[in-house]
Amino acid sequence: MADHFLQFTAKLKHHLEVIYQDILSPSEIELLVAKLQISIGVTGKDDCHYPTPHKNRWDESDVIMITYGDSIVENTKGVDFGFSQKPLKTLLRFINDYFASIISHVHILPYFPYSSDDGFSIIDYSIVNQSLGDWDDIEAISKEYGLMTDVVINHCSARSQWFENFSKQEGIGSDYFFIASPTDDVSMVVRPRTSELLKEVDTPNGAKHVWCTFSHDQVDFDFRNPSVLIAFVDIIRLYLDKGTTVFRLDAIAFLWKVTGSPSINLLETHEVVRLLRTLIEHTAPETIIITETNIPNRENLTYFGNANEAHAIYNFSLPPLLINTLVTGDCSYLKSWMMSMPPAQNGTTYFNFIASHDGVGLRPAEGLLNDQEITDFANCMQRFGGKVSWRKTENGQHKPYEMNIALIDALKGTTKGPDQYQLPRFICAHAMMLGLEGIPGIYIHSLLGTPNDEDKVKNTGQNRCINRHRWDFEKLIAELDNPKSTHAKVLSGLSMLIRIRRSQPAFHPNATQFTLQLGTGIFGYWRQSIDRQQSIFCLSNITDETQEVRLSDINLIENNLWHDLIAKQPINHAIEQLCLAPYQTMWISNKATG
Repeated sequence: MADHFLQFTAKLKHHLEVIYQDILSPSEIELLVAKLQISIGVTGKDDCHYPTPHKNRWDESDVIMITYGDSIVENTKGVDFGFSQKPLKTLLRFINDYFASIISHVHILPYFPYSSDDGFSIIDYSIVNQSLGDWDDIEAISKEYGLMTDVVINHCSARSQWFENFSKQEGIGSDYFFIASPTDDVSMVVRPRTSELLKEVDTPNGAKHVWCTFSHDQVDFDFRNPSVLIAFVDIIRLYLDKGTTVFRLDAIAFLWKVTGSPSINLLETHEVVRLLRTLIEHTAPETIIITETNIPNRENLTYFGNANEAHAIYNFSLPPLLINTLVTGDCSYLKSWMMSMPPAQNGTTYFNFIASHDGVGLRPAEGLLNDQEITDFANCMQRFGGKVSWRKTENGQHKPYEMNIALIDALKGTTKGPDQYQLPRFICAHAMMLGLEGIPGIYIHSLLGTPNDEDKVKNTGQNRCINRHRWDFEKLIAELDNPKSTHAKVLSGLSMLIRIRRSQPAFHPNATQFTLQLGTGIFGYWRQSIDRQQSIFCLSNITDETQEVRLSDINLIENNLWHDLIAKQPINHAIEQLCLAPYQTMWISNKATG
């Protein structure tokens, strides 16, 4: 039997040689290997686990709910009413009451002390934001659901102790940040913001110019310094100990910087992801790594590596293409993209979503929609109350980077304007996403049908806050207990779809998927379970008019009994065609399970 610890050590050494080939000597790399093993807690063969290659760590029952720790808050006086005010306790109570049958994991967006960007400018990675709760509250959630935690690895807050030590040029953090010169060539740097890249900081050793990919409150780390790598492995070990089973590597594409280059998706960045995977899977082999890379589709796919980087990647092209499909009534682009997507190897999968705490990214639609179509799409979203955030290109032009809008408002109509189909169109969007190859992630405000929060945008001056509403617990419960409210109808409709999905082997994230050719008004695909026992034909009318599908066009095998899982009705082979109402979805299966 091979010595897995020796293999683990050799892999670490190889990763570090690639990353630090021109930075560290062989003896320094040997020392760094030992330090990383201590940090992750694998120092001998008794600690070392062997990860099974190409193992799927998920199945059709996995659904991840995305939320802030304080998306739902209580304003009561705590102990007088028998429960705490702390939002993390409120969140767990709400999930148990309303979501327990429809989700497997909870992605709590950064729950640490922060100074800006609603949590993504972290002051201290080691403690829970006391306004949310504490580590006991995080662990309580992790004992009932899978816990997905952000590793905000590219940057931290300018108000962190690390950056204060940098400003003083003493103590831990004094050499953690990437410094450039105002004379350096940064013209090629790819960025998602329009602010100045470099921020001048006065230090005892003179003015320093630190690299800020996102904002001047979010200062980028310098991973050329191995002490930064060790610090983040310590952080990952802490999060594992607190119950994390899924890591989201935030903004990972920007990690490694080289002046005179685009400083995105560099070889060293990919090797750091491989290194982190090696460290994590040899100590906690069932843990999943998801890379968050809001970049064009071809670049995004590279984060699978050779099934040795991310276990899952955010399917960033899906939200803009799916929403655009429903507002234009034409699925051509969505279909073409689907056909171009490679099936994920076993041991890897896609992370599918249509809405999140951020806006609808437009960079992943580049090359799929042309500039005019992206502009028309953004204009449509603005007519529905949305905002547009911008980025600066290499030649100094401003281009739309993302659209900020609540999903239910994004689907309130078509390019012709608002109409009466908002709710069925919204449900249809999720039916289309839920059947796709991959693990679905659903934002809490989608499950609740939360509309644009215009007041929060005005109060904060931040476009993204339009989709970051904070619900009062009692008001939300009252809405959900009223069957006539939009919120209750949304939760009921989505819950029904999710429960069906979770019991279908053909909806396994790695089950076969084949795109159907049914014209521009019907979006269709076929799924087949890994054991080939179940087939599901997923058909969605993405228009505001009735559409017909001939049974002969989807090749149903006549000697099988076919059922629409959603309507819970058999398919009559005596009819020649199916009739789908506006925004109706059918999941036609040869097995009526769930």
